[in-house]
Amino acid sequence: MTLTAALLEPALAGNPARPLITFYDDATGERIELSAITTANWAAKAANLLRDECDVEPGTPVAVLLPAHWQTAAVLLAIWWCGGQVVAEPGEAEWVLCDADRVDLALAAEPDGGVIALSLDAFGRGLPGLPAGVIDFATEVRLQGDEFVPWDEVPDDAPALAGGSVADVLTDAHHRATALGVSVGDRVLSTLDWSSLDCVLDGLLAVLAAGASLVQCRNADPAKLDHRADTEKTTVRLT
Repeated sequence: MTLTAALLEPALAGNPARPLITFYDDATGERIELSAITTANWAAKAANLLRDECDVEPGTPVAVLLPAHWQTAAVLLAIWWCGGQVVAEPGEAEWVLCDADRVDLALAAEPDGGVIALSLDAFGRGLPGLPAGVIDFATEVRLQGDEFVPWDEVPDDAPALAGGSVADVLTDAHHRATALGVSVGDRVLSTLDWSSLDCVLDGLLAVLAAGASLVQCRNADPAKLDHRADTEKTTVRLT
């Protein structure tokens, strides 16, 4: 089983229409809610792009230079669905996924595969004026199918996160969920920024592995968090 299947299948088998990821950006006023079905569809589109256009396969190292965002969640799940491993340093990666502010940093790493740039635009607009060879995620992902089936099985000992195997990452995610007080059915309000792989483990993997749902706040306005916790009926807060 891929890491993505292990994370998503319980939600899809339960109540797939319930919110799984709710995203706020207080700098832009954006709010987007994704059910388990919608999350899986976005991850599938991104996985089809990574596999079919970028040859991401089990063991392929991919760096992700992106903020805590619903699209970041989708591409992380896509990487793991393909069997790829997420690495911390772009210089260690075959492919680098980045936002507009870090295209130059990604290119400087000279990844063997290339660079995929995400606009993170709520309306799916792409990034104009990208350097030659840089793939515009928003333009390409909309052409992909919203179902994904891996060509080959991903073994439990395949690397998934910084060299840790699928099995080890799942175990670590469950341990972190317990340490953070996150359990099945919880609704987690988080302001963690995913700037490190440890933050990805706590802010995304632990939440999904526990069977909880995520309310992720980017550029969070502290004055709004208590009201948001009430309106979103959250039960755990990660900061």
